[in-house]
Amino acid sequence: MATVLVTTANGETGRPMVDRLIEEGFHVRAMVRTDDERAQRLRDKGAEVAFGSLLDFREVRAALKGVQRAYFNYPVGEGLVEAAVMFAQAAREQDLDLVVNMSHIQSRHDARSKATQNHWLSEQVFNWSGVPATHLRNGFFMQWLLYISGLIRYGRYVMPFNADSRFAPIAGSDIALTAAKIFTRPEEHAGGVYTLTGPVEYSHEELAAEVGRVLGRDLPFEQVTVTTFLELIGEPGDTAKLKHFEAVTIDQQEGRLAGVTDTAPRITGQSLQTVEEFVNEHRSRFELPYAVTTG
Repeated sequence: MATVLVTTANGETGRPMVDRLIEEGFHVRAMVRTDDERAQRLRDKGAEVAFGSLLDFREVRAALKGVQRAYFNYPVGEGLVEAAVMFAQAAREQDLDLVVNMSHIQSRHDARSKATQNHWLSEQVFNWSGVPATHLRNGFFMQWLLYISGLIRYGRYVMPFNADSRFAPIAGSDIALTAAKIFTRPEEHAGGVYTLTGPVEYSHEELAAEVGRVLGRDLPFEQVTVTTFLELIGEPGDTAKLKHFEAVTIDQQEGRLAGVTDTAPRITGQSLQTVEEFVNEHRSRFELPYAVTTG
């Protein structure tokens, strides 16, 4: 069976993708930055672990050596296009069967967000390279709920976006499963541009109410500035995220993240995780470890 390189293998899509690919019978090489307990957990699952940065061409080439297929994912931040160029060149040298590239649902040449525009440019880089590629244009992850789980514990549902902006959140594990299935049929999916969403569209206010319903408590939606939001989730001063989230606020107002597609369930042959299932799976993250009493 082919070897698949999974970048950002400790991320929200990388971790479950390692599991899914191993289940599909692939040999998995997991690319991470440091050799720590998370890297050991990947080894324990049966993955080969490679260390390196997506911004170091020598390390990228080494990680791709002997690989037939690869998952390319890059976090919000500087360097995406440069990383894509290096990855595409190394993939071309190795004559890869397929690269699955993580992109944005609102990917376009004239995007307000530099991060989103860079995702569009990265799609073009892979297309120009001649390496067979599939681009996954994803909307908001359900994992956004985990970013604010510490606030939800205390009855606060806080977002930097408008209450009535609509989107269909998708679980990282469903994206991982979709990619794993694509890797099993590279000739069928090469050249595809797939928009992946979750099963149900919500406004931010409706999603707050749904999370509150599942947890059995009142959870009113609260909008704050992007600067305040980053401070609340422990990432103050992250300029890349600040500019991206401000641009995404406008994207949502224009409806660029709205709508539901059947692409993921069609490819996987399985139903997608619901918000209720996601919250229950991570319930301990949303609840205090002790009872709260009033007196």
